[in-house]
Amino acid sequence: MSDKSVYYDILTPVHFISRSAAVYDDKIAVIYGDKSYSYTEFYQRVNRLASALKKIGIGKGDKVAFICPNTPPMLEAHYAVPMIGAALVSINIRLSAGEIAYIIDHSDAKAVFADNEFAELVAPVTGELPKVKTYVNICDISRDRPLDGMEYEEFLNTGSPDPIVPDIDDEYQVSTINYTSGTTGRPKGVMYHHRGAYLNALGEQLEFGTNSRSIYLWTLPMFHCNGWCFTWGITAMGATHLCLRKVVPEEIYRLIREKGVTHLCAAPTILIGMSTYATQHNIKLDHRLEIMTAGAPPAPTVIQNMEDIGANITQTYGLTEVFGPHSVCQWQAKWDDLPLEERAQIKARQGVPYIVAMYMDVVDPITMQPVPRDGQTIGEIVMRGNNVMLGYYKDPEATAEAFKGGWFHSGDLAVMHPNNYAQIMDRKKDIIISGGENISTVEVENIIYKHPDVMEVAVIPIPDEKWGEVPKAFVVPKPGSNPSAEDIISFCKENLARFKAPKSVEFGELPKTATGKIQKFKLRDKEWAGRKRKVN
Repeated sequence: MSDKSVYYDILTPVHFISRSAAVYDDKIAVIYGDKSYSYTEFYQRVNRLASALKKIGIGKGDKVAFICPNTPPMLEAHYAVPMIGAALVSINIRLSAGEIAYIIDHSDAKAVFADNEFAELVAPVTGELPKVKTYVNICDISRDRPLDGMEYEEFLNTGSPDPIVPDIDDEYQVSTINYTSGTTGRPKGVMYHHRGAYLNALGEQLEFGTNSRSIYLWTLPMFHCNGWCFTWGITAMGATHLCLRKVVPEEIYRLIREKGVTHLCAAPTILIGMSTYATQHNIKLDHRLEIMTAGAPPAPTVIQNMEDIGANITQTYGLTEVFGPHSVCQWQAKWDDLPLEERAQIKARQGVPYIVAMYMDVVDPITMQPVPRDGQTIGEIVMRGNNVMLGYYKDPEATAEAFKGGWFHSGDLAVMHPNNYAQIMDRKKDIIISGGENISTVEVENIIYKHPDVMEVAVIPIPDEKWGEVPKAFVVPKPGSNPSAEDIISFCKENLARFKAPKSVEFGELPKTATGKIQKFKLRDKEWAGRKRKVN
């Protein structure tokens, strides 16, 4: 019998940092403000954190929570915590104190690290968290210590910079737990495994084209699907992490210009902000900027506007349950010479599964049979493969429901085009059934985005006595513009089937998640208060 170690090694993303530290020892790995760390220094800091965690009794199977923006400690935690066999719980910094307390308690976290800007959300609820044994203050913006515990750099100094052998004996050990936004009840803990994190991290780089010369700007929250696994993938390539505490267009463009940023990831709402700022300040990029977008179907107009300033947009699609992006709108040379608007229309599709993902389809959710490849028949997107979660932490019922029929059910309704590229039409709960006709809110939104006075829009169903439900648009106008409801409705009737046009329009700010997704459920809840909406 041969020695298995000769031909097998556990797939884990924590290996990426030791490899890059050996290959790119003196190369800049991390930049944050006026600080920078070489790959050797980055690796030493990770080892210190891992060693310090072990000294306080954190080990295999334990959970460590981090409440932190896109700063070096958050990045270091993505290696140090899973390296010692524990699981990292990255918590959304924009949640309420009650939501944060629920996640810390539900995840069984034994240690909590909190940036001092957000520690005030934790301090009032520490008495409700008996499982937590250690608190650490990440003092980035001040020296205050809101929590009863050490400061982060002090904590690091209790550990050793010597390399630690990863304590991982199974690729399907839980590496991280990411909590969903909880739009339909309590948030669910999505369990990532080392194998999926390894493969998806490499898949992202393969599809996005990063290399050791790339400068990656952290505009995407690291707490969101572990930064779509770019926390690990950028390190794997020996590229440079450019950390960013607050995501504002002015700062983004400054860093692009001064640091030579080559790649960034952003939700459509960030692209809208960047596009609006570029128009207002007549910005044109002096070098090619690669942008990956996902999180919600971006309007072709938004894609076109960003490409007008010199960016190249790659549209991807996924969910927390599949480690972030699972499919990509794979660009093909035969589309290069199409008119700009047609290219933008294609780029707005969710496309085909990643090379490392392989399996995605649009099916009838009842029969589980694939829908015709006609670009019209609507079904549900389902996925399976190496980058699907292990399940929901301590929730076997929800896991079984999500995995019905041997596939992960996304809840997204889509069509499949003849070339096998999927395109989302809506979420199940957002599709409008008006007088027996299906209306895609995404389709209506894409038309409204073309209106010259519209910056952002969300379309939802509202109750109607005659038709059951009809579309309503919520619009954020561009600065300095003042469109009327009649303007928006007339524009839609000129560019859509008339029955798809919104029956009413409301102007104002849109509720959003921390990752920039518009929270349509809040708009729906307000409109349907006291009435029950049936969704098939």
